[in-house]
Amino acid sequence: MNDAIPPDPGTRLMFRWRKWDGGPHWVHECVYLGRDQWGDWFGQLPGWHSSRPGRDFVPEHPNVTLVDPNGEYAYTHNASPHRTRVYIDLGWDIRWQGDEPSGIDMDLDVVDRADTGVYVDDRDEWDEHRVAYGYPSEVVERLEALALDLEARVRAQTAPFDQRTAREWLERLDALGLS
Repeated sequence: MNDAIPPDPGTRLMFRWRKWDGGPHWVHECVYLGRDQWGDWFGQLPGWHSSRPGRDFVPEHPNVTLVDPNGEYAYTHNASPHRTRVYIDLGWDIRWQGDEPSGIDMDLDVVDRADTGVYVDDRDEWDEHRVAYGYPSEVVERLEALALDLEARVRAQTAPFDQRTAREWLERLDALGLS
């Protein structure tokens, strides 16, 4: 992310996504969990809200999200028995803005589902939006390469995309005793 001083672990906040043109996108109710060598971690509990224009979502299972220090992706690990183990939103400029994290959703996602395995999702939306929003060529090249790299790392379950790392952060979320 950036060099901003994050809040204390256990601080509840909103994680705000927008689209390239500045339009609103997802807003997630979450809690700051802390920072490690992989970046900043956030948690979300069942019953907390996520919404975007035209859609509301309430998770049934806990999840933790890592934002890498470069601000290029947000990796979410959903606790069992959720069918989607991994969901990585590729982004741009994900960073602390004031006391809340914010970033630009760049359409491409890396997903690991129990029924379909690991794949890069939303290529059709990526193709449409990179033209409609005029994504710069260096951004397109960087994120297309990053999507393939993340897909390979998720398949290999290398840290931080392994079960052990996610379990540690899910345990920290649970230890906060929030509801």
